Amino acid sequence: MTRAATLAPSRIVFCVAVPATERLDRFLADQLALSRTQAARLIADKRVTAAGRPLRASALLERGAEVSVEFPPEAPPRTYAPVTPPQAGVGGGVRFVYEDEHLAVLDKPAGLVVHPGPGHWDDTLVNVLVGRGTPLSTGGGSAPGEGRPGIVHRLDKDTSGLLLVAKTDLAHRRLARAIEQRRVERRYAALAWGHFAKSPVEITAPIDRHPEDRKRMTVKAGGRHAVSYVTVVARFAQTDLLRVTLGTGRTHQIRVHLGHVGHPVVGDREYAFGGSRRVTAAERRDAERLEALAPRQLLHAAALTFAHPVTGERLALQSEWPADLRAALAAASADPNLLAEANPLQYLRFFASDG
Repeated sequence: MTRAATLAPSRIVFCVAVPATERLDRFLADQLALSRTQAARLIADKRVTAAGRPLRASALLERGAEVSVEFPPEAPPRTYAPVTPPQAGVGGGVRFVYEDEHLAVLDKPAGLVVHPGPGHWDDTLVNVLVGRGTPLSTGGGSAPGEGRPGIVHRLDKDTSGLLLVAKTDLAHRRLARAIEQRRVERRYAALAWGHFAKSPVEITAPIDRHPEDRKRMTVKAGGRHAVSYVTVVARFAQTDLLRVTLGTGRTHQIRVHLGHVGHPVVGDREYAFGGSRRVTAAERRDAERLEALAPRQLLHAAALTFAHPVTGERLALQSEWPADLRAALAAASADPNLLAEANPLQYLRFFASDG
């Protein structure tokens, strides 16, 4: 516990009353009821000081330390232009898989950007939710104007599948903490080039911005710790159907990790690493035909399991392989029955290990 006193509306000073604290960003978030993002931003902006000196996020405080936290002035909240799902992107409407007063889980179509940003200020999922009248949290620590209300985690524009949305700040904080502590299980279906020599396999490789293209990510020493767990569900002639479970949630993580180990996602234009050209010459023509059937990366957020942040109920939700990728999967498997299957992932036993 700490003793705290407010000196001004924008500044707080507190004295540490415990023998020692955990690292400052976590301690600050817990003591002041902030998200880790908010606490980290205050520290990075040198607004958290002791004895007049800015503190690091990793600082460990001892009993008696007096800490000052200066909050920036509040900016007026941004408004978001409401749009209807057909205007929002390829794939039309957004399907809600689960919804209550605290949160929603939706099935995001490909082509839909998750939150507003440069080039996409009024045609995103956030705008769709506003147009629908869905209540949204303030963003769980996003700075004013960042445009991420309700967004607990993200999917790439051309990745489809299950996405968590928080309606209240309490739900947002608890869900964000659950993701950080790896208590939210996110499983993706991916069709990747080549064959893994063994299964399951753990890919641990740090991810950072590409030094020459800031829109892309790359495996790089000194980057952020990243872990993906890969299981081969089905082996086809040129490809493997994979179940990928996230250990961390870095930008483009699955696409970067699979490319890094020599098995890029079929249809991925940014992280192709050779794509169909990686296939042996004898099977190159079939691989090129498969690549031509891929309208986007064959990556889909297929399963989401977590404890409800308010009720504690265990939720296990699933999303089937999307229609726009059905022809490519059928071609990869050389199984014409897949085109007629209403539930191709179920047919291929993708969900067999899910509880």
